[in-house]
Amino acid sequence: MTAAQRSTRSAAVIGAGQTGVTAALGLLDAGFDVTLYSDRDQRALRDDVPATGTALEFGETQQAETALGLDTYTARAPRHTGLSVRIAGPEREELIAFDGHFDGYVGVAVDTRLKADERLTAFQERGGRFVVDQVTPESLDTIAGAADLTLVATGRGGLSQLFAVDESRSPYAAPQRSLLTVTVTGLGHDPGVFAHRSRAGGAHSGFSIFADQGEGWWGPYLHKDAGPSWASLGWARPGSDWEKRFAAADSADTALRIVRELYRDYIDWDLPEVLAAQVIAEDPHSWLKGAVRPVVRAGSGRTAGGHVVASLGDTAAAHDPIAGQGAQSGLIQAQRLVAAAAVHDGPFDQDWIDRRYQEFLAARGDAANRVTRLFLGDPELAEIGNQLFAAAAVDGRVASALVGLLHRPQPLLGIDSVETAGRFITEVTGEDASALLARFAPAGRFDRSAFADHLATA
Repeated sequence: MTAAQRSTRSAAVIGAGQTGVTAALGLLDAGFDVTLYSDRDQRALRDDVPATGTALEFGETQQAETALGLDTYTARAPRHTGLSVRIAGPEREELIAFDGHFDGYVGVAVDTRLKADERLTAFQERGGRFVVDQVTPESLDTIAGAADLTLVATGRGGLSQLFAVDESRSPYAAPQRSLLTVTVTGLGHDPGVFAHRSRAGGAHSGFSIFADQGEGWWGPYLHKDAGPSWASLGWARPGSDWEKRFAAADSADTALRIVRELYRDYIDWDLPEVLAAQVIAEDPHSWLKGAVRPVVRAGSGRTAGGHVVASLGDTAAAHDPIAGQGAQSGLIQAQRLVAAAAVHDGPFDQDWIDRRYQEFLAARGDAANRVTRLFLGDPELAEIGNQLFAAAAVDGRVASALVGLLHRPQPLLGIDSVETAGRFITEVTGEDASALLARFAPAGRFDRSAFADHLATA
């Protein structure tokens, strides 16, 4: 007997991306009769759209997937064991270099199309219903009226407008970065790749920050067709030279060419690896450009007929991907909702949905929002960021604690001043923060890559 045949409660999930299908499969396994809605069929979801970012996940998110009985991909994807950071000033002065190691967990970046496809297959095999249809605010009213619990995991078709913006948690009126990403092959993940950054080489992500331009990131990735690969992701500040360059991308080939030219002109310490990269010819959608306004919405909304629905994933909170919190938050929120729904005996009314959402914000959402603002260089957090990044350049323990905030951002909620940042540094190192920071000196010149013989073609 399937889960759908056993159930006395029904759920509808709108949106078959990574978060939506994860929640649908979790609810199905918890005994719900679940219907999952998408405006694309399964093949199109896998092959006709780009991946929604790199979806790099850390330990807490993998724990959430494990709690749902799902594959975390740590046995299949190339692993991230740390983050290697370089920071340059507005005159391109090379200021800060550090290498932070992940403590007790690894990161994995998995093509969201692959993950959603495999979970959608499992969902249907176990008795879940998959409906291909464009859900509108009008049709959502009918769907929500027939289901005990309705989760909205897509904002398409005006569905996000059902959930009011939480202005107190949404300080930005516009996107803070323009984005350009491309997935590539041509590089392995051994210590000889990016060896100039750290001894871990290809097991660490590489992150470069330019005060007036934006940020560039390279990291190990699992592509749906090519398998172990690399992802490049760039963030351009509004009005910057980088933003103008990103706007010209119209294919994987042009995206990679733009990335190569950008690294040649700005980030030459990593250039040989970038020149070795090759586009994934079998996937014309292996690139993406766009912009995300970071915004937090309400946990519940109502349809025209008054039926309550819950926001999930990017519909609840759209994070700039600079700190990797979108994938983390959506999957953790899904797991928490499934766990709570599985043991709830009463109606899934607005009070129940709002309580669950507030619990999620307290446990993860608010901290994810704050760490994203830290890595965006938010002016309100600038002094705190300067102190933490400088300390990371002096002491590897601070470096690991700082990159560890991507895995577990909650400690950042307690850092609201230079003084509390200093206490955090002292707690991590056992040394007075002022004495530690007094040893900081600008890097002067970063180590340059000698990978293969690509410098000759630069």
